[in-house]
Amino acid sequence: MNPIQLGTRTVGPGHPPYVIAEVGSNHNGDMDLCRRLVETAARCGADAVKFQSWDKRTLIGKAEYARNTQYADKKRHFGSLEEMVERYQFSPAQHATVAGWCRELGIEFLSSAFSPQEVDMLEGLGVVCHKVASMDVNNLKLLECFGRTGKPVLLSTGMASLGEIEKALSVLDTAGSGPVALLHCISVYPPDYRDIHLRNLATLATAFDRVVGFSDHTIGTAIPLASVAVGSCIIEKHFTLDKGLDGWDHWISADPAELEAIVREGRNIVLALGSSVRTVSAAEMRRRPMMRRRILVARTMKKGDVLSEGDLDFKRPGNGIAPDEARYVVGRRLARDVEPDHELEWTDLE
Repeated sequence: MNPIQLGTRTVGPGHPPYVIAEVGSNHNGDMDLCRRLVETAARCGADAVKFQSWDKRTLIGKAEYARNTQYADKKRHFGSLEEMVERYQFSPAQHATVAGWCRELGIEFLSSAFSPQEVDMLEGLGVVCHKVASMDVNNLKLLECFGRTGKPVLLSTGMASLGEIEKALSVLDTAGSGPVALLHCISVYPPDYRDIHLRNLATLATAFDRVVGFSDHTIGTAIPLASVAVGSCIIEKHFTLDKGLDGWDHWISADPAELEAIVREGRNIVLALGSSVRTVSAAEMRRRPMMRRRILVARTMKKGDVLSEGDLDFKRPGNGIAPDEARYVVGRRLARDVEPDHELEWTDLE
């Protein structure tokens, strides 16, 4: 598969994972909190910080608002669904402000658009790629809008069958999309470990020959880091400054320490994966003399005695005759007297 280019970063096998700090609605409608989220994500080393571009009209229908007027969980919800959406939606001007902060801080500004007009708005802000939420895998008209930009697309695949993913890719490709990366995703918050199936990353890569990544909804760092070991080139992780904040997603999000660990250890995992070609490093070769064994004489013996297998012992260090050279020693006569634990040298043999 060919890598893709996202701004200055090459993304694909063998490259450090592209880490996206998913703010989503964790700004809680507070621009000061939003600024601190962007600054912290940049400081933690994330490649991009991502938002969600929707408003009251483009995300949810009136009937659904009417069905959700109050919630028992006051930690994650306040008031009605409509009130929360109004609080968390970002205006075009706020999008532009956040994009400006990202440029200042050297971190990519990304967002998931939920309607054609929001695709156009993000295009106007110069995003390097577009993110398609899992809910829109089968939203073919919106996929055409993404494709017509010609930009790379990150397509989340939560809830989607292979056939639906294939159809989505066909629509994007036909519309003229740039390269499409597929993000394995489980659209449950958080998912049961048994439902995650990280081996699906290899399935997606094999089936569609695309760069693959993982849009994560688990708690903690173990699963997104494990995804790197099985082929994930992109990690999207919800991000918060404090898991205890009120709001929809703070409790399942990575805090700054966790985001920093994902960035750091993700890079280390790629380095550690290395090559499938068996090699012995220069560092290991330098350790051989100390770590391996050599042949020693196990008992007191006299000059002229013939060495048998029972006369040999094998101990550290490995700076002499190696154990696998014993066949060249057995049956030879000693050229001098030796004591137990004598380090045998070739010059000790007639």
